[in-house]
Amino acid sequence: MNPILAFVRNYIGQPLQGVPSEFTLWLGGILREAEEGKLVMDFEVRKDMTNPIGTLHGGVMAAIMDEMMGFMVFCMNNEYLYNSINLTVDFLENGKVGDTIRASTNLIRKGNRIINAECTLHNQHGLLLARSSSNLASIPIKVQDYLSKK
Repeated sequence: MNPILAFVRNYIGQPLQGVPSEFTLWLGGILREAEEGKLVMDFEVRKDMTNPIGTLHGGVMAAIMDEMMGFMVFCMNNEYLYNSINLTVDFLENGKVGDTIRASTNLIRKGNRIINAECTLHNQHGLLLARSSSNLASIPIKVQDYLSKK
């Protein structure tokens, strides 16, 4: 198993710690599954994640999915870092404060420079709230160089 995935798996069932993304820490997810090309995390909808009508803000939904896909790619132990180059989101239902949102991401295709991934959000009742897909492109920063600066 790759060392990044091995490290991340230590946090199954608990909040992540020691990850390089402050945004991931702010989202406050609980890791449920971590496999090569697949991550599952649960997020509790907090008041500071809502829009003016009190439902889960679409920007937060999109951010969770973008963060999850990026984190999944990071856990693949690639030589280089990857950045999202697009994000397509379908918003299907609302979430509300107190809901538990399950984010599940999967690798669709890994090319030489581009990775395609998908992510879905379901509430605690299994209702599909949103789905997304993204392409992520490698950038000229080696993962090990990045980690050594953290």
